[in-house]
This record gives sequence, structure tokens and C-alpha cells, in this order.
Amino acid sequence: MNKRQAIIKKLAKRAKARDNKKEKPKVGAKERYISKAERATLEAAEAAQNQAEAESSEHAPDA
Repeated sequence: MNKRQAIIKKLAKRAKARDNKKEKPKVGAKERYISKAERATLEAAEAAQNQAEAESSEHAPDA
């Protein structure tokens, strides 16, 4: 590939990237990484909340 072809290829690649950016703009920042330990604590908190809701529904008077 000669120098002119390489330049044309690079320009075409940049133009395509600009077009893609217009079609699909980034809405927000990337979601942050959640570690395994953090995921485990979130699951434990959710399980405790679900258990508390289940217990409160069992003790509620029947209507």
C-alpha cells in the first residue's frame, strides 16, 4: 500500500468514526464496575429486605 492509499484509508476511517458518533452519541458515562464483594453485600441487603417484607406480611392482620 503506497503512502497516498494509506492517507486516504486513514481519512475514510476518521470520517466513518465521525458519522458513527453522530448517529450513536454517548448518553452518559459508562456504568461503573461493581466488584464481587460489593455485589455480595448488595444481594445480602436485598435478601434481608425481602425477608423483612415477608415477615411483615405474615404478621399483618387478615382483612
